Amino acid sequence: MSKKIIGIDLGGTSIKFAILTLDGEVQEKWSIKTNILDEGSHIVEDMIESIAHRLKMLELDASEFQGIGMGSPGVVDREKGTVIGAYNLNWKILQPVKEKIETALHIPFFIDNDANVAALGERWKGAGENQPDVVFMTLGTGVGGGIVAEGRLLHGVRGAAGELGHITVDFDDPIQCTCGKKGCLETVASATGIVNLTRRYADEYEGDSQLKVLIDNGEEVTAKTVFDLAKEGDALALIVYKNFSRYLGLAAANIGSTLNPSKIVIGGGVSAAGDFLLDGVRKVFEENSFPQVRESTQLALATLGNDAGVIGAASLVLQ
Repeated sequence: MSKKIIGIDLGGTSIKFAILTLDGEVQEKWSIKTNILDEGSHIVEDMIESIAHRLKMLELDASEFQGIGMGSPGVVDREKGTVIGAYNLNWKILQPVKEKIETALHIPFFIDNDANVAALGERWKGAGENQPDVVFMTLGTGVGGGIVAEGRLLHGVRGAAGELGHITVDFDDPIQCTCGKKGCLETVASATGIVNLTRRYADEYEGDSQLKVLIDNGEEVTAKTVFDLAKEGDALALIVYKNFSRYLGLAAANIGSTLNPSKIVIGGGVSAAGDFLLDGVRKVFEENSFPQVRESTQLALATLGNDAGVIGAASLVLQ
């Protein structure tokens, strides 16, 4: 009988699980709440208990599984299977995740950074169409990313390959990034970044604009608010949209020139703006890419949504 694989997507709010075939077909999905109390000491035990319970319920044995893969925030040591510095999990000290899971469940365990495994998911079963060269950009609270080149996930000498959010793109009026430097892509292209741009351009805008009214009244403005108003033709929202597209399009053009992937896949919450977002970014990308890249590298929206993490994590077993 063909073996199965398990994927785990560990987040600060919930832990998602999936059982998949070796071809990446999801057969079972579930999730549990992440308990970050007591310095996150319950998290691994909760995962073990949840998997053991599910296998018992489905009458499956450890011998039927080729492995478990997991995507985790924080600094991941892939060889040792440890995580440290995942502050949204309260993991301030080293967590021996691999050792605990393999000892308890007797199934081989593999781990990588959460943005990397989302890239693997989109590359394998999503918009990347299982091509060997795919870059994934996730636009959420920050900007994350993962690079698959010639079939291999790139990590770099210190594991920082694919930190696309820290490409410097803004030289106009650079905003301080949480990383310590200024002008990073995530200060202008994440959900937070779009609000940053809105405040920047609202200060100097004097025409009619619903977005300007919201800002001046101190009301909450989100990336969705900005894109919805831009679609309706709001003048200030269109200025923000145009500049967001400029920054993200330039970053994509530079990525294209460096790696020439078949696809640059854009996901994360901000990508919910859909083709409207993609059209603006693609225009700037094409204007700033040289012919060979312009003709061979496509921009695409992610298709897996919340499943990218568990599918990509499971694929670690097959790497």
